[in-house]
Amino acid sequence: MRLPSFSRQDLRSERRLARIARWDRPITGFWQRIYAWVNMILSDHGIFRLVYLNFHQVTPHFWRAAQPAPHDINRMARQGLKTIINLRGGREFGSWPLEKEAAEQNGIRILDFTLRSRGAPEREAMLKARQYFADLETPALIHCKSGADRAGFMATLYLLLHENRPLDEAIQQLSSRYGHFKWSKTGILDAFFELYRREGLEKGLTFEDWVANHYDPEALQRNFHASFWSTLLVDRLLRRE
Repeated sequence: MRLPSFSRQDLRSERRLARIARWDRPITGFWQRIYAWVNMILSDHGIFRLVYLNFHQVTPHFWRAAQPAPHDINRMARQGLKTIINLRGGREFGSWPLEKEAAEQNGIRILDFTLRSRGAPEREAMLKARQYFADLETPALIHCKSGADRAGFMATLYLLLHENRPLDEAIQQLSSRYGHFKWSKTGILDAFFELYRREGLEKGLTFEDWVANHYDPEALQRNFHASFWSTLLVDRLLRRE
């Protein structure tokens, strides 16, 4: 009898699901908490975030950062933080139960707004963004893993849709100042806003009108090409998510 074959993609998916099953549950006991911290610091590269969290205020009530540790959440709670928006998606590391526990202890709500750092933004999510921001209890913190790419995209979107800032001002949230490199695969996030500029803004279309009736995610994904060396830096050396 022939055994079923498994591709590398299948194996990666299985391992990812196993990590989520391990960490998407409350921490119980001293040693489990220690294990979560070790996993966060080593497997999720949290050792670098202990030195630099990449924390910035977009507005007085809207903040951006890398994945916060419990002490970061405690400090922000003392500054009035009400909501955390997790942009990372799957709960694959010890960072997640530690974040959830610290938020619950401080009465902070955690929401999800999953974004891909190397994929064309999804139309449905973009159409919901304005109301999503309007419903937020602030001060609010958005975070991804490193605070550079997805956090920058979300901060740009917030300034554009909620604060009604000009695109040229809003898109500064996607810059090397925050560790974002537009010539790598994550540059597709910049390309999305530049596409809106050409196809929507310059033709007098609202953001929602352009997204609903003109934006083509597949074409954006197909036509965007990243620099090899920038991608090597971001994906291999910096180990961005």
